[in-house]
Amino acid sequence: MEFPRRTFLHLAAGAVALPAVSRIARAQTYPSRPVRWIVPYTPGGSADMVARLIGQFLSERLGQQFIIEPGAAVNIGAEAVAKAPPDGHTLLVVAANNTINATLYDRLPFNFIRDIAPVANMVGTPLVMLVSPSFPAKTVREFIAYVRANPEKLIMASGGHGALTHMTGELFKAMTGIKMRHAPYRGEPPALHNLMGGQVQVIFAVLPGAIEHIRAGELRALAVTTATRSVALPDVPTIINSISGFEAAAFFGVGVPKNTSDQVIDKLNQEINAGLADAKIKARLANLGSDVAAGSPADFRKLIADETEKWAKVVKFSGAKAE
Repeated sequence: MEFPRRTFLHLAAGAVALPAVSRIARAQTYPSRPVRWIVPYTPGGSADMVARLIGQFLSERLGQQFIIEPGAAVNIGAEAVAKAPPDGHTLLVVAANNTINATLYDRLPFNFIRDIAPVANMVGTPLVMLVSPSFPAKTVREFIAYVRANPEKLIMASGGHGALTHMTGELFKAMTGIKMRHAPYRGEPPALHNLMGGQVQVIFAVLPGAIEHIRAGELRALAVTTATRSVALPDVPTIINSISGFEAAAFFGVGVPKNTSDQVIDKLNQEINAGLADAKIKARLANLGSDVAAGSPADFRKLIADETEKWAKVVKFSGAKAE
């Protein structure tokens, strides 16, 4: 049986359109079940705070629960997402530690830039250089002078070996020539606790997780690590005022497995950006010392590439190795 030419062309056009219609339908029905959001950082830390804030908005907006799962190690969390089905129902909080680990580890069972598709950056936030209220130095310059007079006697805490808090401290040491010992903790909360207790003397902490300790007078902020002051701590100077060219910042964004459809990625990006534009969420993030980032998947991809290149230099210069 032969089809008339017009009928054949109509059927052929319909066949071509089917994949596009299917993709649109999937995006329209997404999410079709609860979404697992892996946050490979300490419960109660900065990443956890930001994910819970945005996750609640997405749950209410999209009608499915975004279930926050904190506590996994950074590489374990990233590998779990990289190997998950690419359907948008498994998300990852992407942060600077992912860009550091690309160089820190010689071998990983995944390639972060290849295997994780960027969705959206959520926030950027300073780190803050903290000491106890009784510490003799009250400025960055006084701190440097004190350490030079007491080489390798001070202990610098961090949220983990190779973490952003560690590498920021290594950048500080490299640019000042001072010597301090390093004490890695499992996350920032226990490190902050020991800083208050006097077991360690300084930490470069991500601001949202430390800000209440600063406001309560339990810790003293010497400076923030970004090029400009934090709106949440307007009286705290920047390190760049004392060390020319010094700059570091944390960021928290969202990634999904590679091969996730553009339609699902675009929908997630749109909804996350809607949450970041919400007045209540913006106010809450500002109170935590974070700046709304938003932007496109391409914007976030560029940030990840730039940060990977930057921290590779610090890792190599410091000689840090994965433990």
